[in-house]
Amino acid sequence: MEEVPNILWVVTTQWRASAWGGGGDKQACTPNLDQLATEGLVYRQATTPHPFGPFARAAMLTGVPSPENGVCDYFDPLPTRSETIAHRMTTRGYDTAWFGKWHLAKRDPQAPLVGEAHARMVVAEAARGGFEYWEGFESGFLLHDPWLHGTRYPEPMRVKGYQSDVLADTAIDWVQTREQVPWFAVVSIEAPHPPYGAAVPEEIERVNSANLRRPDNVPVEVWPRAAAELAGYYTHIAATDRAIGRLVRGMGKTTVVVVTSVHGDMHGAHGLFRKGWPYEESVRVPLMVRGAPHEEAGSISDGPVSLLDMGAMTLAWSEGRKWESEREWAPISMPSVVKLPDQCDRVWSGRRSMKHKEIRRADGSPWLEFDLQADPGEQRSLV
Repeated sequence: MEEVPNILWVVTTQWRASAWGGGGDKQACTPNLDQLATEGLVYRQATTPHPFGPFARAAMLTGVPSPENGVCDYFDPLPTRSETIAHRMTTRGYDTAWFGKWHLAKRDPQAPLVGEAHARMVVAEAARGGFEYWEGFESGFLLHDPWLHGTRYPEPMRVKGYQSDVLADTAIDWVQTREQVPWFAVVSIEAPHPPYGAAVPEEIERVNSANLRRPDNVPVEVWPRAAAELAGYYTHIAATDRAIGRLVRGMGKTTVVVVTSVHGDMHGAHGLFRKGWPYEESVRVPLMVRGAPHEEAGSISDGPVSLLDMGAMTLAWSEGRKWESEREWAPISMPSVVKLPDQCDRVWSGRRSMKHKEIRRADGSPWLEFDLQADPGEQRSLV
């Protein structure tokens, strides 16, 4: 009888698809992701269903897009009645665990987004998506010295260290307590999200913006700001890549490992910043899988895959099956306007294949259309 695999999702934030060694961006230093790619399968055309955190997270966990899953606005919580991948894996005999950033609880819209207000708020047990073990934080964007609470800690407790390292170590400790029962865990490790000036481990050398090369699709007039952001972005990518390597090594070779991101970031591409925009820098995300049943190491897929598919993938692997997409198009949309600086200023919906992308306004009229193979600025953000 074939052994039931353990399954790990590693979920980052703001990490666009190009920003690793195999994604085309030579300015990103990611030796651990590069190694993981040689051992598994890379989905080169993977997209987020919604290029904004709470919408994408709700869709990823439920397999249902926003707003149908109940998350219609940036501050909407995931409804407690929602069936998530945690519920489904529990019924298959898996222990389930969540570590790290949640970003799906009911937050105070008047509280500062960055800081302890959201980092220290307690996520009620009923609002933790059905995960049996939960240790994390709502949000707050504190990339260093995070506050953790949950199964072991009823009240938030500050843990010293770089957030990605802390979460990697916490998850490894939990895994080492497992015995024969198969487990499914999500490590929502977060970086490389702003603030980019946040501390990183002393072993990580900060990137100098003066050494960066301007991508062709970043206008000259916005390059000073973009270069400053990208220096911090690449610094946190290097730090998080190191933590992911540590985490993956702590899981053992028999665990199915998925690494992805909930969305990307524009960083000046097309003159825009942040996310929510329908461009590749915002909607296309890294997605690699190591150890999936019946997949060959070093494989590449160019099919249109979405984070909406991750639940179905995971259920197939739990049964020892190979997962194969039947999509011709991946749906993408921005369900509502998030009134924060630089973010996308309109509601839109669209769909994307490996060759083509079309975007419509809220009223259904055409807005943007891309031939992804003919437009290098869309196909690859940094060469």
